[in-house]
Amino acid sequence: MPKNIYLVKLNKKQHRELQHLTKKKTTTPRTVKRARILLLSHEGIPDPEIVTRVEVSICTVRNIRRRFQTEGLNLLKEKPRPGRPTIFDGETRAKITTLACSEAPEGRGQWSLRLLADKAVELGYVEDIHFDTVGEILKKTRFNRIESEVGV
Repeated sequence: MPKNIYLVKLNKKQHRELQHLTKKKTTTPRTVKRARILLLSHEGIPDPEIVTRVEVSICTVRNIRRRFQTEGLNLLKEKPRPGRPTIFDGETRAKITTLACSEAPEGRGQWSLRLLADKAVELGYVEDIHFDTVGEILKKTRFNRIESEVGV
């Protein structure tokens, strides 16, 4: 078993802060696990026991100790996650939902997703939008084009 290259030595302030984080109800589980790993490492608990107590992999324990050496307690903060940012903001989504709640065009019984997409572009809400995206926006708001009455 490799020797711990990255030893964790916490000062009193860091130790108190980590203990406080592990007891707060609003702390994310990931942050609590990181804090517990640091506290147990500071106490000299061997890695296999930390793995068992915190229920993480041995690599996680080693990575947290290594990151503590370079980042300090900043490692507890979440880094931005990769992924595509949302294209349409809340205001645009609200406008599309409001449009779907309005009266259907003349000659139509109800809005179709294609009609909504075309009308949103025509009204200048968006430059371009696919009808599937309109469906996703309405799905997230639990909008039902058929049952439009309140309470149904």
